[in-house]
Amino acid sequence: QVQLVESGGGLVQAGGSLRLSCGASGINFRIAIMGWYRQAPGKQRELVAIITSGGSTNYADSVKGRFTISRDNAQNTVYLRMNSLEPEDTAVYYCQANHLGHAYWGQGTQVTVSS
Repeated sequence: QVQLVESGGGLVQAGGSLRLSCGASGINFRIAIMGWYRQAPGKQRELVAIITSGGSTNYADSVKGRFTISRDNAQNTVYLRMNSLEPEDTAVYYCQANHLGHAYWGQGTQVTVSS
C-alpha cells in the first residue's frame, strides 16, 4: 500500500519561510519522480516543483528563486523549502509520487500566508 504523508504546513506572515516534508512508503522511492502541487480555493491544482530520481528539478515560474525542492533517498522523503512567502502562496500543498507509471497523492497540508 502506497502512502504519502505531508507535514510542515501552517500559518506564516508574508516574507516568512516554511519547510514541507513528504514521507513515502510502499514504493521504490529512489526511482520515483516526486513533486509538489498546490490548490488554492476556487483554482485548479497546479505544479509547484518536481524532482527526478537523478535530482533534476523544475519549478513553476511563480516560485522560482523562492522555493527549493530536495529529496533524501535514505529517508524516503521529499522536501519543499519555501522562502519569501507571499499571500498568493496560500493553498493546500500536495505531494505526488510518479512511480512506474502510476501517480500517488498525499492528503495535503495547508499553507496560509497572511499579509
